[in-house]
Amino acid sequence: MNLTVHQNITIHTIRIGAVTNSSVLQIGSAGVIKSLSNLYNTGGYTKPAPEVSAVSTVSLVPLPGPS
Repeated sequence: MNLTVHQNITIHTIRIGAVTNSSVLQIGSAGVIKSLSNLYNTGGYTKPAPEVSAVSTVSLVPLPGPS
């Protein structure tokens, strides 16, 4: 089946709140979107990271509050 799509898309403002490893932003039509996930050991680590000795309630990454 052949499908021809003619589009005219104008975006004045786009605001993206978050991007994750599995994010997809699609504007318009796409024939096929193929997922791809790769995991690389770029640090050359050979064993797991050491366990955290103390549990902290303070986040190490600043997160936005509830809105």
